[in-house]
Amino acid sequence: MSATDTDRGTGTGTGTSTATGTGTGTAPVHHGELVQGAFTGPAGVPVRALVTLPCPLHTTRATFTAVPGGEVTVSPPWKEKARRAAELALEDLYLGMGGHLELTGDAPLGRGFGSSTSDVLAAVRAVRDAFGAPLTARETARLAVRAETASDALMFEETAVLFAQREGTVIEDFGRRLPPLRVLGFGSRANDTTATGGHGVDTLALPAPRYDSTEIARFDRLRVLLRRSLHTQDAALLGRVATQSALLNQRHLPVPALDRLLTTARTCGALGLQVAHSGDIAAFLFPPEPPEPPENLTPRTALARELLRGAGIEECWEYDIGG
Repeated sequence: MSATDTDRGTGTGTGTSTATGTGTGTAPVHHGELVQGAFTGPAGVPVRALVTLPCPLHTTRATFTAVPGGEVTVSPPWKEKARRAAELALEDLYLGMGGHLELTGDAPLGRGFGSSTSDVLAAVRAVRDAFGAPLTARETARLAVRAETASDALMFEETAVLFAQREGTVIEDFGRRLPPLRVLGFGSRANDTTATGGHGVDTLALPAPRYDSTEIARFDRLRVLLRRSLHTQDAALLGRVATQSALLNQRHLPVPALDRLLTTARTCGALGLQVAHSGDIAAFLFPPEPPEPPENLTPRTALARELLRGAGIEECWEYDIGG
């Protein structure tokens, strides 16, 4: 798929509400990062970037009702990033409009699902839908970073991209979706398994990681392997890339129980371990389960759940992606 196709994005609203000045938009969440680090940029300068793991389990919905003049208000009122995103989307239209933005959704907060970017994306799509003026994914990314300083790559739904989260730019469009995967997600606020204190990580409140030249070289090699895994649809290689990214980030955002999680991943036959860098969720990556597994075959995810329960982790969820 070409970069032009990726730029179109999806979920930009109905485009049918312009007569009433009301628009709608939806946005997905993600499950944190498959890879996150610093990579050698086009000019040879390191740039921080990431590749997100899609997640279909939660959705944000936005409705925007335009009002001539005035300010932009939002419900719930604490969704300030989404309100700011709506303002920026209106400013781009040069219409001197205000309005009211209403957000609903079921994304857990502060856990690594990218709920704030989901709010921002849905808000931008609703505003632009109100005026029949959809944005490309790249234009939306630019607005998202202006609204929230650092953004996830949720607006790129057609292909995987290496995304500079603080610049809002695509470092590389891989031109492929992720290979088919079964994702077994889990999290524990009670026993500090994946985040210090069990309450997620506010990455904007932390100093940006200072990756050294050796780490950047290793991330560059992971980028090559990631590209290969996507173009060949090699899920096992993708799992190894995710695991290596988690290991590389231990110096910067440590996971207290990482060694135990890696042992569990090997025991249950997972392809790899994925860790959200801005929350308390993680996942084991598996090949897709057969539609009708033989009666004598216990799904690997069932064994993983059992092992996680033994480690005090009860909260798990599963979904399929890719292909």
